[in-house]
Amino acid sequence: MTLRKALFWTHLAAGVTAGIVILILSVTGVLLAFERQVIAWVDRGARSAPPAGGPGRPSIDAILASIPARGDASPSAITLRSDPYSPAEVSFGRDQVLLADAYTGKPLGESAPCTRRFFRATEDLHRWLGAGVAHRAAGRAVTGACNLAFLVLLISGPILWLPRRWSWPALRSVLAFRRGLSGRARDFNWHNVLGIWCVAPLLVIVLSGVVMSYPWANNFVYRITGTEPPAQGNTPRAEGEARAPGRARGHRPRAAFDPLWEKAEQQVPGWKSITMRISPSGRGPVNFTIDRGDGGRPDLRAQLAVNAQTGEVVRWEPFSSYNSGRRVRSWLRFLHTGEAGGLIGQTIAAVVSAGAAVLVWTGLSLSLRRLLRWRTRAKQVAVTGGQEHAFTVR
Repeated sequence: MTLRKALFWTHLAAGVTAGIVILILSVTGVLLAFERQVIAWVDRGARSAPPAGGPGRPSIDAILASIPARGDASPSAITLRSDPYSPAEVSFGRDQVLLADAYTGKPLGESAPCTRRFFRATEDLHRWLGAGVAHRAAGRAVTGACNLAFLVLLISGPILWLPRRWSWPALRSVLAFRRGLSGRARDFNWHNVLGIWCVAPLLVIVLSGVVMSYPWANNFVYRITGTEPPAQGNTPRAEGEARAPGRARGHRPRAAFDPLWEKAEQQVPGWKSITMRISPSGRGPVNFTIDRGDGGRPDLRAQLAVNAQTGEVVRWEPFSSYNSGRRVRSWLRFLHTGEAGGLIGQTIAAVVSAGAAVLVWTGLSLSLRRLLRWRTRAKQVAVTGGQEHAFTVR
């Protein structure tokens, strides 16, 4: 067996084994590509009009006090934006986000409840195939392994797709879609063309997915940048990847958040959004995420922790304070979704994810056609009494 044949059978085996899960990851990736924009569009009616000559924004404590109780759950975070028309967003863990008028503190209702539930279910499917809490580790292991298989496909694919002898007609057959094809010829053409055009951005998406799936890959990012990996179990999460806090039970948020919020505003004068995470126990420092961008640029984010009693800064972590390993790791999170490139990056991520779904479909179709041809030829060999040489499988 030649090296090219060995590579082909490795490519085929990886695609057939992991194809269905890769298809799920690709489709859910397309659906999640514009999550922030879709939620903002659904919430477009919940706007606050700055009062002419009236008072400015109410205190953070006043906004929290105006939010009606949600059973025994208390707010886990509150977000304000510099846009004067944007409402305040009060989060109750991963489950609910309530909106409040940014000037009167009046509740405006829940933020896109159906849309958020849809994206949450899609994200769970993307991360761990929608498995319940008890089986999420197994689901994550499967998606991680299939992501590795996808990496094998992307590395071996271009070697198989590019023609052995380079000429313009041969290159054109793998660089451009051909009309009038059907069946196997169409699938082969689509598989080659989409593979060639999508391989570079897909490599970025898949490699970043591998880093987020495996501690050894995460540590490798730190080592190749010449920095020491964080201690096991103490890996800093990339910005935007932090686990959403669970619902607080049996506690109300403590008062006197206003001086702490003012400290956060003064820390970054040009902020566009500030998120304050609220500890249900009321202990420890109060943590802020301050963003000077639209939420997709880790270099425009900073972390601030303020002592709740004294108002002193306990920890200040702008992006510039990160070591090189943590900087790369932070960028990988947003390269995975395309958000690092803004709307254009998200569009590229969505398009190549859709292309990956077609790659899976055409690859499985070609594999099935190969299997059927092999079975047909095997039957013909049996009928002719074992004259295999007349029916060589190519």
